Amino acid sequence: MYAIIATGGKQYKVAEGDVIRVEKLDAEAGNTVTFDQVIAVKDSELKVGDAVANSTVTATVMDQGKGKKVIVYRYKRKSGYHKKNGHRQAYTEVKIDKINA
Repeated sequence: MYAIIATGGKQYKVAEGDVIRVEKLDAEAGNTVTFDQVIAVKDSELKVGDAVANSTVTATVMDQGKGKKVIVYRYKRKSGYHKKNGHRQAYTEVKIDKINA
């Protein structure tokens, strides 16, 4: 059984026991999070639309962190212009506990 959920502007295919990294959520490690934007659920058959309107996915927050640094380097030739920036995207690591379909 799996579900497709939407959080942080992205969609994730999850099953019970999976550990995924989503965009940063306002929750501390050990807390329980409920994802109510369920797009589809597949157990014996695929359910979408009104069939999954009341479905939820429950997960436990494992960790908060930052990803690897991405270097952004801007450069214009012949003018001496260059600028170097770095960015680390914040994430929340969650473990999927239960798919309530």
